[in-house]
Amino acid sequence: MDDIRYIERSSGELSTEKVYGHRALSLMYGTSFTSRLFAFFFLPLLARVPLFSHLYGLMQKSAASRKKIEPFIQTYQVDVSEFADPVSSFRSFNDFFIRKLKPECRPIDPDPGVAVLPADGRYLVFPKVGRAEGFYIKGQKFDLGTFLKEEALGRRYEEGSMVIARLCPTDYHRFHFPVDGLASASKLIMGSLYSVNPVALVKRLPILWENKRSITEIESEHFGTVSMVEVGATCVGTIHQTYSLESRVQKGDEKGYFSFGGSCIVLLFEKNRIEFEKDLIENSARYFETKGLFGTPLGKKM
Repeated sequence: MDDIRYIERSSGELSTEKVYGHRALSLMYGTSFTSRLFAFFFLPLLARVPLFSHLYGLMQKSAASRKKIEPFIQTYQVDVSEFADPVSSFRSFNDFFIRKLKPECRPIDPDPGVAVLPADGRYLVFPKVGRAEGFYIKGQKFDLGTFLKEEALGRRYEEGSMVIARLCPTDYHRFHFPVDGLASASKLIMGSLYSVNPVALVKRLPILWENKRSITEIESEHFGTVSMVEVGATCVGTIHQTYSLESRVQKGDEKGYFSFGGSCIVLLFEKNRIEFEKDLIENSARYFETKGLFGTPLGKKM
């Protein structure tokens, strides 16, 4: 499996991702004969039948899974000083995975004309959705209508902007509103649970519009109608929404969380509504994700 390289936003340095479960990813999405055989016979079964992810999720919620927490923290150098609760309070690995952080660790940019990153993760931005092809698979168009399960909604963003935020198992896994506004009830679309790791997306970009996902529209004074889509992945059987449905929200308010596993968030903005931060644009244009923290600037209103 090729290395996954990204830009650390805080330092501007190019880093190599330490991938959790890299052996399993190599088996499922690699190029060897064994991987191709596995992908042909078993991968569709694992991704399309939720029982596997459900059972794996139950294992992460068991008391026995607690013993994985300390080794995970040490291996991936997770900063425990940010935790809102002590490590000793976690009853399972999933409790650790869906941990909350101290609010002061993720200050929210106060400017009402600035949208913020909705989660800790690795970000790609596309000022023009129509130019989104090429990062994963050259020439493959992002299918908005299928992704949103509504052609009219897809057409709204055809000339707009898009953000793809990839959350790794090592990240803080709660997600938040990127803008102020009126949030609709979320619409759940059932689907498969393929990995959303770049190793998988390079082989099949349609994973993003085949996987289970939840869509929320946010009516924002400064940014128009913003669609926020949480996408589940392998071992993420549930996307939890914790906000009050059809309510006014402030940017930075918690929207929900993912249970164990990797996952991603897609944001869609209408045409001429947002100007992304320069570093995010430049890194994406160079085919590098930017690792950023929730609450920091995503872009300003146009």
